[in-house]
Amino acid sequence: MGSMKKIKKLREKTGAGVLDCKKALSETDGNVEEAVDYLREKGISDAAKKSDRVAAEGLVNVMINDKRDKGLVVEINSETDFVAKNEKFKNLVSEMSNHIMDSDKKDIDSLLEEKWYDDDSKDVSTILKEAIASIGENINLRRFEKYKTDEFLHGYVHMNGKIGVLVEFAGEDTEENIKKANNVAMHIAAKAPEYISKEEVSDEVIEKEKKIYKEQMLNQGKPEHIIDNIVEGKINKYFTQICLVDQEYVRDTDITVGELLDEANLEVKRFERYELGEGIETEEEDFVSEVRAEVEKN
Repeated sequence: MGSMKKIKKLREKTGAGVLDCKKALSETDGNVEEAVDYLREKGISDAAKKSDRVAAEGLVNVMINDKRDKGLVVEINSETDFVAKNEKFKNLVSEMSNHIMDSDKKDIDSLLEEKWYDDDSKDVSTILKEAIASIGENINLRRFEKYKTDEFLHGYVHMNGKIGVLVEFAGEDTEENIKKANNVAMHIAAKAPEYISKEEVSDEVIEKEKKIYKEQMLNQGKPEHIIDNIVEGKINKYFTQICLVDQEYVRDTDITVGELLDEANLEVKRFERYELGEGIETEEEDFVSEVRAEVEKN
């Protein structure tokens, strides 16, 4: 077994860092089992702690009240997709969503310390720990966002909890407009816009893109006198990719989302799109990052 594979295996067994695993293997002539004992003797090993295991599966949930003036999107992670489909886990996500809706807390840390809405003898952190013990996997309340509005909200959950979208609309919440709001939320889930309109895109971002496009054109040997026009065209194309109202509507590419909204006299004020596990490093990615950092250090 190669040295890198041994380090990875030892990390999986002990939870120790790359440098500690490397030293342990050196001290035990590459014997993984002896290296486990070495790390335990040094008090470095913290194997089998569920809270150390990466939770990158789970569910995204969206909840909106009957008046459509309060809503939330929340992501709660488990370690495996199997547990994410478990009824106990689904019930936890539902109950946690109820608690967050009633809470005035705006961040995870303060929420975890808050008394549980259905049992004031426990706090939210205790509820999560009990769920971990019952289900047998690490469970992590990763993030949430709450909206309150004088207009109306709409939400959409895609792929059984893989993507959740919460949108604030300005306009009348008629039955027909609710259908259009749902279609817009579905579009956001599918196309993942970064902004509502180009007015939200900072000058810094635009200048960065222009610089990239200009370098591309120069590298392709385009005449300098036409480059600015080409770059301007590419920037306009860029807006159609990242800005909601400029994107082609996913259900009818002959119109933009902006045109769809105009037809209904609706406006998107803000939106939140959560995709399950986005930005979470898996154990493998974390391992690779640590090794890369170690190589660069030496």
